[in-house]
Amino acid sequence: MPVGSAISAKVTIYTTGYCAYCSAAKRLLEQKGAPFEEIRCDDRDDLREWLISASGQRTVPQIFINGQSVGGYSELAALQKAGRLDPLLATAPAPDGAALPG
Repeated sequence: MPVGSAISAKVTIYTTGYCAYCSAAKRLLEQKGAPFEEIRCDDRDDLREWLISASGQRTVPQIFINGQSVGGYSELAALQKAGRLDPLLATAPAPDGAALPG
């Protein structure tokens, strides 16, 4: 994040315990200084089904910024490379944003 920028976004990351891409995504968010809520979905078929319907993806991690799916680690890294991650992280969630399942 540029100096003086604040992280306002609500970041949620769905992970499993045996996932290198999950670790890489968390590391990138930590490097950005972005707090996040990690929700483990190892043995949660209900969450896996919801993730498929919400993001169209079967894999983890699945990352949501302000309730919107941004994809997995590859997409998060692409946003960073393109300079589009910081503005997303600086945007506060809508006050009426729906809660994600956990």
